Amino acid sequence: MTSAVLAVRLTPRGGRDAIDGWAADADGRPYLKVRVSASPVEGEANAALVALMAKRLGLSRSAVRVAGGATARLKRLEIEGLSPEDLDRLLGVPG
Repeated sequence: MTSAVLAVRLTPRGGRDAIDGWAADADGRPYLKVRVSASPVEGEANAALVALMAKRLGLSRSAVRVAGGATARLKRLEIEGLSPEDLDRLLGVPG
């Protein structure tokens, strides 16, 4: 099955659930800026992130999972059923 990896910088308690576009870290690696209204308590912000990304990508929640950085702001999402090219088409190309 096809899968893609997406780097996301999550801002919990951001006032609303939204995707704020692309940015790059100090080494030039792109990440998607995302905010959710949920607080980072007991995984609520991660659950809100998964729900938001699944809805935006037209996938079930089970197709999106936090594969790394569960307690960090910079997270690695693994997305089943989409290729990296599909992600670029749906979210725009970083840069």
